[in-house]
Amino acid sequence: MAIIINIDVMLAKRKMSVTELSEKVGITMANLSILKNGKAKAIRLTTLEAICKALECQPGDVLEYRSDEADTDV
Repeated sequence: MAIIINIDVMLAKRKMSVTELSEKVGITMANLSILKNGKAKAIRLTTLEAICKALECQPGDVLEYRSDEADTDV
């Protein structure tokens, strides 16, 4: 199972910088980078809500599920 974080895609669509998103959401650049690079193990719903508000999008625009190939062999 893989959850893909599409913050880069949404930032490009909104022509917004990572720094601007960081300021609007109230999250550090380091934590935003962890999210953006798919290294995060969890995300608070309040953080997801703030990201969606700042990017004017839905949670499904930011989060995407892709099944692993190993899961389809079962």
